Amino acid sequence: MFGVCAVVMLVALDSTIVGTILPQVARELDGMALYAWVGTGYLLSSAIVIPIFGRLGDLFGRKPFILASIVVVAVGSLMCALSQTMPHLIVARTLQGLGGGMLVATAFAAPADLFPDAARRIRWQALVSTCYAVASGLGPLLGGAVTQAIGWRAAFLVVPAVAVVSFVMLFRYFPRLVPRHERRPRIDWLGGVLLVVAVGAPMAALELGFAVGAKPLLAALFALVGAAAIAALWPYEKRVELPMFPLRVLASRESRLLNVVSVMIGAVMFNLMYYGPLLLQTVVGMTPAQAGLVLAPLVACIPLGSVINGRLFPRQSQPQRLLVLGAAIVGAGCLGVMGLDSGSSTGFAFAVFGLSGVGLGFVLPNLTLFMQIIADRRDVGVASALVQTTRTLGSAVGTAVIGIIITRTSVPAGVHSGIVMSLLFCAVTVVLAPQIKMKNLRR
Repeated sequence: MFGVCAVVMLVALDSTIVGTILPQVARELDGMALYAWVGTGYLLSSAIVIPIFGRLGDLFGRKPFILASIVVVAVGSLMCALSQTMPHLIVARTLQGLGGGMLVATAFAAPADLFPDAARRIRWQALVSTCYAVASGLGPLLGGAVTQAIGWRAAFLVVPAVAVVSFVMLFRYFPRLVPRHERRPRIDWLGGVLLVVAVGAPMAALELGFAVGAKPLLAALFALVGAAAIAALWPYEKRVELPMFPLRVLASRESRLLNVVSVMIGAVMFNLMYYGPLLLQTVVGMTPAQAGLVLAPLVACIPLGSVINGRLFPRQSQPQRLLVLGAAIVGAGCLGVMGLDSGSSTGFAFAVFGLSGVGLGFVLPNLTLFMQIIADRRDVGVASALVQTTRTLGSAVGTAVIGIIITRTSVPAGVHSGIVMSLLFCAVTVVLAPQIKMKNLRR
């Protein structure tokens, strides 16, 4: 579990350290028009590989994939440090996203392998969530501090240093748990390709169709390809003995609702994490280091919410109520963020971002835990990966939409539009969550 926590911290640093440094990087590389693509490329590449490696982990064990992903993340971070243009940075971050997706697919499913009993597992998931949140809180702070002291290129070297430690720990201590099969599983290559296209093509169409320098015809082509892949994937996976994406993980109404909520919460979370620093620097007038410090409560308070959620969960006859409470708290925090301007106090900014973090601490662990409970034991990896994928897709869509608004209007208008969208998603989650009927884990 320490090995799992180490790699979860690596994922968190990899995804959040860029938040406070990206405005300065975009200005230096003269690429503000491509600002959103840095985040979208990372999230999109993560999204397309999470379900694939979640499934491969179910079939072949997770250790080889988790070790390979650490190497990919470290190499991508080094490429980011050496980037000379914004397109180079986008390519490097996209490579990091591939590694990050592999890490997410394996790390968040590992507790289910080690602790089949869900009632016991929730305590360990609190540890994983705490490590993720602490590292996420350190990411923006480290990024801003290193950028101000040495330069933004040095900030990208933090991840490779952590990757070395993580690799050694996991290579030495992470157990090689290989599922037993009557015969060697055959990889569903065609299903994997269809899944990649079904996830990736619509996202590419969104950026190509609405970003600055839009290419409507190419966007329409990507949209059609994505629709065709989705249409082909569904009947094809029904016929395959070991499908890359087992459709049974979405058979229940509860699992479908969970993934709808996951999409919306992903958009809310990443809008706060990704555009929060931009709001603090361009609207409130903070430095990168100050923005990183103010943003830290957003992720540092996630473990607080997670611990409270873990205490309340066994006592609830209807645990889905905790999703309602979490979404309401996040919505209250977003309402406070909307009120930030040049005259806002640092204490108020701390409070509203911290409140949002507490709410996310209620929502995030339950999404994963509920999916693992609903899924068959043989599908726990791909089920965990699915909820991470939909959350990542929500993050990618939210980031892309707000990035488009920023490039077409202004930074304040785009960021405030993102907060309004986040408030709407929180409200919809409050309505949908009571319909997710879950059994209590108390014996």
